[in-house]
Amino acid sequence: MSGLIVPPGEGRKLVTKAQEVTFKVTAAHGSVASIFEVVVPPGFDVGAHTHHHAQEFFYVLEGKLDLLAFEPTTRTGDGWQDWESAAGDRVVTAQAGSCMFVPAGCPHAFRNSTDEPARMLFQSYPSPDHENYFEEIVEIFSAGGPVDPDAVQELRDRYDVHQITPLRYGLPALLGSNGNPA
Repeated sequence: MSGLIVPPGEGRKLVTKAQEVTFKVTAAHGSVASIFEVVVPPGFDVGAHTHHHAQEFFYVLEGKLDLLAFEPTTRTGDGWQDWESAAGDRVVTAQAGSCMFVPAGCPHAFRNSTDEPARMLFQSYPSPDHENYFEEIVEIFSAGGPVDPDAVQELRDRYDVHQITPLRYGLPALLGSNGNPA
């Protein structure tokens, strides 16, 4: 039996206008969890969402990301950056070395509100759900023209991604503090 060693810069890479994902460890390697390196461009906001079955782990390697991993006292549909939990938890601006664990059912989000790309290690359980999700979303983002929000929603519905606030991407200078166009 052998393990797997993946050198820097290696792995299957999917690039879209929204983000860059490199597959590091997958179900094809025998793993029960999928592990990816993700470059998060300036202005990308995955939107607050939940998964009924999946667990996720995020580790910031470079840059800064705004992170959310709690149930807010009030879920608002437009933005998550001002959410607060009953215990007083608020969104955290995480730097390299920070991590976030998300159990199934927990609302969570990440956003790059800086003008520099951020890089993170992302692990999702069970595999290959997020592998398949990334494979299909790259097709939607690469179709040419504006991104079809109905196609994205249908994809997210199929892969246990229950969206609370919208997925957004664009330059931070064009976005207000809540992630909406300024």
